[in-house]
Amino acid sequence: MSAMWIPADWPAPPGIVAGCTTRRGGVSSGSYASLNLGSHTGDAPAAVQENRRRFTAACGLPAEPAWLAQVHGNDVAVDAAAGDAADAAFTRRDRTVCAVMIADCLPVLFVSEGGEELAAAHAGWRGLAAGILENTVSTFSAPPPGIIAWLGPAISQAAFEVGEDVRQVFVGADAAAAAFFAANQSGRWQADLYGLARQRLENAGVTRIFGGRFCTFGDPDRFFSYRRDGQCGRMAGFVFRDGGVRGALEKR
Repeated sequence: MSAMWIPADWPAPPGIVAGCTTRRGGVSSGSYASLNLGSHTGDAPAAVQENRRRFTAACGLPAEPAWLAQVHGNDVAVDAAAGDAADAAFTRRDRTVCAVMIADCLPVLFVSEGGEELAAAHAGWRGLAAGILENTVSTFSAPPPGIIAWLGPAISQAAFEVGEDVRQVFVGADAAAAAFFAANQSGRWQADLYGLARQRLENAGVTRIFGGRFCTFGDPDRFFSYRRDGQCGRMAGFVFRDGGVRGALEKR
């Protein structure tokens, strides 16, 4: 495994390439060191361009992703074009990369069990509450039990303090969400982003859920964290299908 990216540890069908980049292996400096993929962060454009080139080469991408303009909403872009205002990308095409940028928010990757359909979603607490995961699942023609999901690097519950207002957004919609908030000594709450995502995926019918063992905040050597550092770079969660797989699927 390259230090530049972490492959998704999920039972995806053959030909699916998926994972999340780390902050290692790029050319950016300072708070963006070193593999910053975000062009909206204030980093030098030439450095971001070189980082994206390195990412594309190191991860074997057939092309650079069509980067979304993420807005913490619930829209899903099908066969996204660069700059689409959305927080998830979906495709049925070979060699089309679905990708989202993160730096504490949760990247959730999806694949149908046959490999025909793919998606990547950006799930911070606002997107989760707005239904980004449910909307992504509903974009699939595959039934939810036939969808596999992987939860990539995000901020852990121990590091993610929120106020009562955030807790009420979730608990007001589903009382069972209270299980994913722990009171702290400051009179606020520690929110379990991974737990909230699993709950919402399971409620949508997706039960094959993997990953969820990272903390971007607590691992500054590997991960950017907006909550920890403020000004920082962005990593990418991505998934694509190798071009040779479609033909195999069509010959079944």
